[in-house]
Amino acid sequence: IIKMPTANCPECSEEVFVDAESEQGDRVTCDECGSSLEIVGLDPMELDVMTDPEHDQAPERDDFDTYDYDDRHY
Repeated sequence: IIKMPTANCPECSEEVFVDAESEQGDRVTCDECGSSLEIVGLDPMELDVMTDPEHDQAPERDDFDTYDYDDRHY
């Protein structure tokens, strides 16, 4: 009998089963809370919440150097 590796979900602490062939950087989903998780450690098995790269970045602003007033009078 092959025992499947497990780790606790960092979001809800539920046990998450990981494929025995998984490698660091692979992604899994917590069946309990639905969080997308990344395998960050193999011995012991450790998971971290996946972050959305677009969500982490500050919004781009085309008007960064523009003002809503006429600054020639100041």
